[in-house]
Amino acid sequence: MKYLTPFHLAIPVNCLIKARQFYGELLNCEEGRSTDIWVDYNFFGHQLVCHKSDAPKNNHHNPVDGKHVPVPHFGVVLKMPDWCKLRDKLLAENIDFVINPYIRFAGEVGEQATMFFYDPSGNALEFKSFKDIEGELFKK
Repeated sequence: MKYLTPFHLAIPVNCLIKARQFYGELLNCEEGRSTDIWVDYNFFGHQLVCHKSDAPKNNHHNPVDGKHVPVPHFGVVLKMPDWCKLRDKLLAENIDFVINPYIRFAGEVGEQATMFFYDPSGNALEFKSFKDIEGELFKK
């Protein structure tokens, strides 16, 4: 896979203290620049900015593989050992999953490990993994 450039994503959060606990402590994302209304994170090599906001969330879901997938959502594709390590940490922390960790599309093109959960501000995250990221990520 060729080098991927980092994306930049800004999301609303209702509490920067909880965002710091979730992204900084739970997900181990390194904190970058910040003010009293926003904070940057190194989100697995990408720039995630949490902006203080009181805007309500729209909790829309689409059916995928018999599950109700929250839309919008974001996350990263991890190598399988890293995905398993994060899954185990989240299970040990008793995270309330929207979609529990499982293998989606088992035996089909696009088979992947996936899990969905919300941050404390209601932003939906998906972490996924493929046995062969380079060969399967965009395979039809």
